[in-house]
Amino acid sequence: MARLADYFVLVAFGPHPRGSGEGQGQILQRFPEKDWEDNPFPQGIELFCQPSGWQLCPERNPPTFFVAVLTDINSERHYCACLTFWEPAEPTQEALGTEDASEREEEAPEGGQGQLSPAAATLPGQLFAPKTLVLVSRLDHTEVFRNSLGLIYTIHVEGLNVCLENVIGNLLTCTVPLPGGSQLDSVEEGARTISLGAGDRQVIQTPLADSLPVSRCSVALLFRQLGITNVLSLFCAALTEHKVLFLSRSYQRLADACRGLLALLFPLRYSFTYVPILPAQLLEVLSTPTPFIIGVNAAFQAETQELLDVIVADLDGGTVAVPECVHIPPLPEPLQSQTHSILSMVLDPELELADLAFPPPTVSTSSLKMQDKELRAVFLRLFAQLLQGYRWCLHIVRIHPEPVIRFHKAAFLGQRGLVEDDFLMKVLEGMAFAGFVSERGVPYRPTDLFDELVAHEVARMRADENQPQRVLRHVQELAEQLYKNENPYPAVAMHKVQRPGEASHLRRAPRPFPRLDEGTVQWIVDQAAAKMQGTPPAVKAERRTTVPSGPPMTAILERCSGPHVNSARRLEVVRNCISYVFEGKMLEAKKLLPAVLRALKGRAARRCLAQELHVHVQQNRAVLDHQQFDFVVRMMNCCLQDCTSLDEHGIAAALLPLVTAFCRKLSPGVTQFAYSCVQEHVVWSTPQFWEAMFYGDVQTHIRALYLEPSEDRAASQEAGEVSAQEDERSALDVASEQRRLWPTLSREKQQELVQKEESTVFSQAIHYANRMSYLLLPLDSSKSRLLRERAGLGDLESASNSLVTNSMAGSVAESYDTESGFEDAETCDVAGAVVRFINRFVDKVCTESGVTSEHLKGLHVMVPDIVQMHIETLEAVHRESKRLPPIQKPKLLRPRLLPGEECVLDGLRVYLLPDGREEGTGGSGGGPALLPAEGAVFLTTYRVIFTGMPTDPLVGEQVVVRSFPLAALTKEKRISVQTPVDQLLQDGLQLRSCTFQLLKMAFDEEVGSDSAELFRKQLHKLRYPQDIRGTFAFSLGSAHTPGRPARIAKDKGPSLKTLSRNLVKNAKKTMGRQHVTRKKYNPPDWDHHGQMPPEDQEDEISVSEEVEPSTLTPSSALKPSDRMTMSSLVERACCRDYQRLGLGTLSSSLSRVKSEPFRISPVNRMYAICRSYPGLLIVPQSIQDNALQRVSRCYRQNRFPVVCWRSGHSKAVLLRSGGLHGKGVVGLFKAQNAPSPGQSQADSSSVEQEKYLQAVVSSMPRYADASGRNTLSGFSSAHMGSHGKWGSVRASGRSSGLSTDVGSRLANRDGLSPPQANGAPPDPGFLRPQRAALYIIGDKAQLKGVRQDPLQQWELVPIEVFEARQVKASFKKLLKACVPGCPATEPGPASFLRSLEDSEWLIQIHKLLEISVLVVGLLDAGSSVLVSLEDGWDITTQVVSLVQLLSDPFYRTLEGFRLLVEKEWLSFGHRFSYRGAHTLAGQSSGFTPVFLQFLDCVYQVHLQFPMEFEFSQFYLKFLGYHHASRRFRTFLLDSDYERIELGLLYEEKGERRGQLACRSVWEYVDRLSKRTPVFYNYMYAPEDAEVLRPYSNVSNLKVWDFYTEETLAEGPPYDWELAQGPPEPSEDERPDGSAPQSRRRVVWPCYDSRPRVQPDAISRLLEELHRLETELGRPPERWKDTWDRVKAAQRLEVRPDGRGTPSSLLVSSVPHHRRSLGVYLQEGPMGSTLSLSLDSDQSSSSTTSARQAARRSTSTLYSQFQTAESENRSYEGTLYKKGAFMKPWKARWFVLDKTKHQLRYYDHRVDTECKGTIDLAEVEAVGPGTPTMGAPKTVDEKAFFDVKTTRRVYNFCAQDVPSAQQWVDRIQSCLSDA
Repeated sequence: MARLADYFVLVAFGPHPRGSGEGQGQILQRFPEKDWEDNPFPQGIELFCQPSGWQLCPERNPPTFFVAVLTDINSERHYCACLTFWEPAEPTQEALGTEDASEREEEAPEGGQGQLSPAAATLPGQLFAPKTLVLVSRLDHTEVFRNSLGLIYTIHVEGLNVCLENVIGNLLTCTVPLPGGSQLDSVEEGARTISLGAGDRQVIQTPLADSLPVSRCSVALLFRQLGITNVLSLFCAALTEHKVLFLSRSYQRLADACRGLLALLFPLRYSFTYVPILPAQLLEVLSTPTPFIIGVNAAFQAETQELLDVIVADLDGGTVAVPECVHIPPLPEPLQSQTHSILSMVLDPELELADLAFPPPTVSTSSLKMQDKELRAVFLRLFAQLLQGYRWCLHIVRIHPEPVIRFHKAAFLGQRGLVEDDFLMKVLEGMAFAGFVSERGVPYRPTDLFDELVAHEVARMRADENQPQRVLRHVQELAEQLYKNENPYPAVAMHKVQRPGEASHLRRAPRPFPRLDEGTVQWIVDQAAAKMQGTPPAVKAERRTTVPSGPPMTAILERCSGPHVNSARRLEVVRNCISYVFEGKMLEAKKLLPAVLRALKGRAARRCLAQELHVHVQQNRAVLDHQQFDFVVRMMNCCLQDCTSLDEHGIAAALLPLVTAFCRKLSPGVTQFAYSCVQEHVVWSTPQFWEAMFYGDVQTHIRALYLEPSEDRAASQEAGEVSAQEDERSALDVASEQRRLWPTLSREKQQELVQKEESTVFSQAIHYANRMSYLLLPLDSSKSRLLRERAGLGDLESASNSLVTNSMAGSVAESYDTESGFEDAETCDVAGAVVRFINRFVDKVCTESGVTSEHLKGLHVMVPDIVQMHIETLEAVHRESKRLPPIQKPKLLRPRLLPGEECVLDGLRVYLLPDGREEGTGGSGGGPALLPAEGAVFLTTYRVIFTGMPTDPLVGEQVVVRSFPLAALTKEKRISVQTPVDQLLQDGLQLRSCTFQLLKMAFDEEVGSDSAELFRKQLHKLRYPQDIRGTFAFSLGSAHTPGRPARIAKDKGPSLKTLSRNLVKNAKKTMGRQHVTRKKYNPPDWDHHGQMPPEDQEDEISVSEEVEPSTLTPSSALKPSDRMTMSSLVERACCRDYQRLGLGTLSSSLSRVKSEPFRISPVNRMYAICRSYPGLLIVPQSIQDNALQRVSRCYRQNRFPVVCWRSGHSKAVLLRSGGLHGKGVVGLFKAQNAPSPGQSQADSSSVEQEKYLQAVVSSMPRYADASGRNTLSGFSSAHMGSHGKWGSVRASGRSSGLSTDVGSRLANRDGLSPPQANGAPPDPGFLRPQRAALYIIGDKAQLKGVRQDPLQQWELVPIEVFEARQVKASFKKLLKACVPGCPATEPGPASFLRSLEDSEWLIQIHKLLEISVLVVGLLDAGSSVLVSLEDGWDITTQVVSLVQLLSDPFYRTLEGFRLLVEKEWLSFGHRFSYRGAHTLAGQSSGFTPVFLQFLDCVYQVHLQFPMEFEFSQFYLKFLGYHHASRRFRTFLLDSDYERIELGLLYEEKGERRGQLACRSVWEYVDRLSKRTPVFYNYMYAPEDAEVLRPYSNVSNLKVWDFYTEETLAEGPPYDWELAQGPPEPSEDERPDGSAPQSRRRVVWPCYDSRPRVQPDAISRLLEELHRLETELGRPPERWKDTWDRVKAAQRLEVRPDGRGTPSSLLVSSVPHHRRSLGVYLQEGPMGSTLSLSLDSDQSSSSTTSARQAARRSTSTLYSQFQTAESENRSYEGTLYKKGAFMKPWKARWFVLDKTKHQLRYYDHRVDTECKGTIDLAEVEAVGPGTPTMGAPKTVDEKAFFDVKTTRRVYNFCAQDVPSAQQWVDRIQSCLSDA
């Protein structure tokens, strides 16, 4: 029996000691006055009576009631029922509200109980003071407390004739049965009826089970207030130890919500701070760092705003606010969704019927109390599912004297398949679950509903999963049981308690609550105590039983283990391989091994391996020979490499006994065990793993201890049966039985059992100290020490604190595994660290397992000896193992080197590991597993090269080569990886290059750390040389002439060296004077003075020297050296191009041709004005050279606007410059409209600049003629629509056009119509009369706030561009997307596409193309454009190059593209060395691929217009590779000035070299092009003066295959000498003399170079021709000559069947949508893979069906090459036809059609539109003709013939005489046939 109430307290309002406006609670009386011995009086009750503070009220409030909960130091909860009522304040109390503190202190604290006169009660200013009756109890009977306190209040208010002292005395002496006790056998005891002596009667129902919480209606109310999702969030938050705060204006609701949340957590108990009602004075408790569940009045909501990590549930508003920094892990699926749906069924039964056509009239809803139990039942089921089978993961470590139980968390998670689940992980690590294990893990104890549920109902729950009604029925059954627990005897629940009358609180009280007589109450209490002394003490008699374990765990939430789900076949392979190993069939085992290693990725196969090996250990086959030992160790390592530190699947646990069993004899007396070869795994250094293993083994031995037969039994049948039954009993069953017998045992027997158990644990601890030393002490301590130092993780000691916790961060496990932290050389340090690790382990497990302190001390003494003994054993093993014959390693394959390339570091043995690309590993795409490969890495002066062979023996003898140029290295990272063969953890390197190669290598164990370090240092030194002369391109040239001085070209005026020096000297002089006061362009800061030969030192000229006049006055006579400079400059690429474009000439006397609008100015020939510009520049004719100096000051880096291209038909010019300084055009525009006198004093350079731009405008012919009128009225807007062509048909139907940020102002101001779909040309209204003559394209940020002036003839177009750093960042992400370092988490194309999108590379390509197309449109429309972005050398260069490429067909030829790159990129100073980080100085800037981005744009255009480019896509890849490779000097240095300074620019002129290695990439391309058509595009068929306008939407762009393709057979194919491997042996010269085999061979993507192995038809035919000519002994003809002859023959010769002759002759007027079909026909690196001739003789007929077919879709494209209507075409070919009167001769395609009896003609062969017909019925005669004016000149006169019809005479001309004769004969025969 227990007391119903412990204390009754009366608390009243009193003064506050510190004199604040509030009062404070004072305890007037408490009963009993002495504390109970078993339950001291709780402190601080007065705070909890008025949680919002003690205050006087102006009116009398109705009485309130709530129950606060206090928790004492022993975690016991005290329930304080508080009933508060208000009484008129006494004068002293009222004064408290007004007087100051000093007066208050004089007041008597009690403030006596004087009577109030009736008059006083009615005073208008009357205040009322609160008074509280408090009942303190350890039992939670809220309703009984409410009734009892209500009764006391009623007696007082109603003045009933009952003695209050008696009532309170009775209340304090009332006893109730203990919950769950044995007294509940009868209704009288279970439902106790009490009376307090005031004619009242109450029934107290005691719960049946003590462990089940009592919730009444609190859970149902919580769900009503917050809703399902919010309550589930709070549930997960409380379980995962977050802080939860409830807010409400009602204290009772706060108490109910907290009670409800706790009830949901059952069977876990909440063990943190729990305060359902927190007083205002204690609000700082909310800042506590520990978790809590607290309720606070909503009035204090403001005080809770700053709490950043508290989840706030507002009960009144129904919201739950989760802070951003808090992550509440959700329940694992499918439990989350299942729980949600069941809860909605319970809370809203009508939901299921809402959609029924005929819903039932009424739906029976449960009462609130019942609904409460149903909701709890749902959560009870949830816990049963979550924790199902938990008892199978309990380790019973001790049974006597008290059970010690540990939970194997890793096994529980592993069997569930929920290792990654955040929620379950946190719950298992939480305090609540630790309490659950210690409370419920006990095998022999009282059981409750949860134990039954988790043991017996799980199968039912699984069966019901998908049947909601059955789930609901189960929930209701559980709810019945929960309800019955709370209300065991509902029939007797009758109460009779007096209540006060209505509004009794408003009536005038007869008197204040009286002071009670302590004596009377105490006497009643003492009387009761005396009676109780005679009765035995209340013992909770429990019904204890063995707790059922339930079925073993099945993974309810089993996650599929992906591609490694093991089939029976795989397990069979594992078993076979092991049996082959033990039978000695090593060849068979070797064949199976790769398959076994792949299978071991799956859990089942790993278990199978452990079981099979275990069988062999039991059969005494543990001693192996060397080969067997190697096989077994490899398989074990493979098993262990995927084990996490937790070993959740028990693989490491299963292998632990095996690694100490398998061994091999190295020499007599020296045996090596397998553990010395499997140490490199994280699991061995994880304390949690060892603890779980230890406890598991202890449990096994303890169980065996009690299962031993009590007496010696004979080995009979019965004994066998009995022991078999015994063996089935689990350790928990044994423990339960022992706990049941324990009280019956004698004390001696008990002591004996305790000692036996203790010594069992002790012996296991010694055993484990040995085991741990086996796996932690390395075989070779010196090597491991090096490994550890390199791994760089913290010292082993740093982890000491984290050992005891579950935290794995930086714990010993990891630091041990990567073998860090052993810093001194002596082995004893290794030993010391291991001893410390073992000692910490021993301390923890022995303390938990109750080992005596003497034994523990003994262990601490033993551990160092154990370790020392083991080290001595290992030394012998290590010594002997070194004497073993080494395993035969494959021979190192030497790589092929380029001429001049030298090996710096010979091969280091490495394994090339697979990276994130799965092609080489035979991933989802199939194919062989080429990687991992075993071989060597070589370092040469030019490349890093790996050569080797795949480790998988089934792949065959394939050589794997992966290499990249040193200069392309972008990132080098040290990694620690496992070698594929031995599964040993080794150091490795990951090298990533900007040519999209990745070398992920693990060094072989024979490679020492010093060799690896040397490799890294050499690599770094070669990648970043001190000076540009240290690069391969320079050393290559000088390598073959080590001692010879450079040859000087005699008799050619001054030598080149002198010329370069003079040039640089003059430039320095000029720049010295002019650039002192303003910012100058600094080339990248490599220090060339120290590196140059001593003769160059004299060039240092001080700034103060005089400037030579000749450098500034171009018209004066030039010195000889200057003339030489001029002649050299004139030969430069840009000058040749200027002359081609007609942009001015440079005569020897420098006289100007006045009629030309532009001239070539030599003002920069000494690089005095702008270092990064070329020597000769195109400027307007009217601008003097001396003015250019001033103009250049307005622009960044002095890069003033110069002309770089002029349109042939619109004469508009394209200019380029750097961005503007502040005082540039921008300042000019801003100041224009201001009337202030500022303009007259304007900076002269700005005025010069305005003049300069005006000169550009007036140099355009139309604007000059229009005498400055800014109109385009004379300009036809129609030609815009007809000229130019748009991207291919494949992209039609997607919207594009100029995006709003590109030229948006241009579009609005000039009235551009909105662009068409896909960026197609706008309608002819695109051009309006009001076009500016010059558009300046500038950066938006730079042109902010600029006002436009309509009178100006130029206009600014601000656009947003990306900076170089964005290009760099984007490229890094692109590299990682295309060449990932490790496999993606989710395989498949989605992750690649996602990372590609994240890189934003294609968005940058899109922007560049968009801006370029905009500029092309403006130029085409006749407006000039100045591109003035950034410093004028990155994006500006990209844009102007693209614009010229799109506008001018010349740049789309091989020669033209070279000229374009030389002019715009090299001469105009793109900073190749700086952007490519070529030297040590540029290392920090990193690689920024501006030029590569330009090539990507060209590739996109090439893809859309495959017939417009003379060069192939391979040419672009070649340049992309070599612009970063530093093999050629072309792309080195940052400007012409720097190239001259190094003597590079004119070196070819000075020294004529023989057949040396090419220094220029162009020279190399020329040489190679003569030998092979690899750079030529067979589809080249340009249209004259064609302007291209590609589609630029991201959806129209493709990822350049340069980024993704690789050839493992030979490495990158861009070094042509290396890519040409040895020829395949022909059929008849097989080395083995076997019969000729098939010519077929397997082509593997990513291994073979497909274009080489399967060349396209044209290349194949050219190769075949070359081979045949060589066989015949003729000198083979060059491929280009052959190709040109074929094209010429195609033009002249007509072939009726002609399907085979490829040709690219298409007449220029082909409509484009036919032309760009080549988009579908992808090109490989060696030319087109297209063998389809677009010129074939059969083109579609002109029938409508064929026309529709041609238009319908691309899939019908090929129909036009079929001979479907060949019977209608008797004869066809090309004829020249004279047009009608005054019209010229024109080539047409003629078709003679016998069937229709007509001669039809078309524009060209594949044209489907017939242009005209000649009806043969009208022909009168066919005869020879004569050439007329305009006829083709080269054709013989006899090739002309006339056809005379009734209407007119047609003049024809064939290509030669025979074909003319043939045409005449054919027409004649047609006529005669008719």
